[in-house]
Amino acid sequence: MGLGLEEPEDLEQLGMQKVREGKVKDGLKLILRAARGYEEAGRKKEAARLYRYLGYFLLKKTGAIEKARPSLLKSAYLYVDLIEREISRPEVDLDVLDEYCFNVLEVFATTNDRRNLVKYAEEFASIYEDLGDSYQENDDIPMAIRAYESAYWYYRLVDNIEGYKKLAETIITLYGQVAEEKLEKGDTENAAVAFYRLATYIKAIFGYDIHFIEMMDTAAKNFEKASKIAYSEGDLDRTTTYLVRAQYAYLLAKNFNRAKLIGLNTVRMLYQVISSYRGRGDEERAAEKLMEISEALIGMGKFEDAIETYKGALDYTGQLPFRVRIRLAVLKKLAASNTSSEVLDDVEHVEYYLRKGKYGKALELAEKAMKREELRKMLKSIHEAEGIY
Repeated sequence: MGLGLEEPEDLEQLGMQKVREGKVKDGLKLILRAARGYEEAGRKKEAARLYRYLGYFLLKKTGAIEKARPSLLKSAYLYVDLIEREISRPEVDLDVLDEYCFNVLEVFATTNDRRNLVKYAEEFASIYEDLGDSYQENDDIPMAIRAYESAYWYYRLVDNIEGYKKLAETIITLYGQVAEEKLEKGDTENAAVAFYRLATYIKAIFGYDIHFIEMMDTAAKNFEKASKIAYSEGDLDRTTTYLVRAQYAYLLAKNFNRAKLIGLNTVRMLYQVISSYRGRGDEERAAEKLMEISEALIGMGKFEDAIETYKGALDYTGQLPFRVRIRLAVLKKLAASNTSSEVLDDVEHVEYYLRKGKYGKALELAEKAMKREELRKMLKSIHEAEGIY
């Protein structure tokens, strides 16, 4: 092997190529050398990424945690170093920090290391709390909310009830401020989003009770108002999106009649919108609107019709967000029908990762939540629609 191939980038490229060609053993050896090369050069991010790749590749290939553990742990501790470096910067990049923290916790969850999972989840929660306090002092409320929400979910992950309930109270106050500000500015859509999230954190404290139901009803009314404004502007695309969101907020507020009526009207309007997109050859937008029909139908209890429409949406795109959304719709319907805090906990967790763009993790959690006895037949139908048998 020539000297030119001793650079970690070259070793990595050649290693990946060999893996693709089926020469797995040779490929992994080269990737390991590349990871060590990156590490020796002080390029911890690249080293951590490759050790992580090696660990998960071995786990998938062999199914043996013991074989994957050394590489996974190596990656986790490199990410811990990167976290320390990131939080010492004058301006912390929350997207980067999220990625590093997520990767560390995923390793400890994968290796069933509960002690380290709890230790690092609580450490990360504390980091995010401090960041939230700092943003709040600087009147940067959106960033404060974002930091506090991450802290909240890290506490939730390890069942630190005192930690997450304390944070829920802070987040409720902040979302309340945001909702009021948005309403004053006539920004009904973002006020509705704030009320919806506010309801989520109210549930964390009070459970699925009248406090949650009233706040979810407020969110629903604001989504409905946003839909009327969009309709008056001749924007049917936004109108239907807001209506589906209003339908589900009414559903969770247990106003089933209103949810059903909105669902019926929305489906009719959506067929119009789809027809318009197809006329223009915009199949991607048509698929998005087919997905909304599926959601609206599930909200009305028409599961079989929803699955047929869902198949149509998947013909144009196999994207992961659709797969997450179909499961979320079913889970929300179940949560509302049974007034179930437990199902709603799963919904909230999935939505958290969906908002962060972590579709793989969101799908994994949604799939797990769908394993409930009463949803197994529905999950089988969803799998069949997705071509999984």
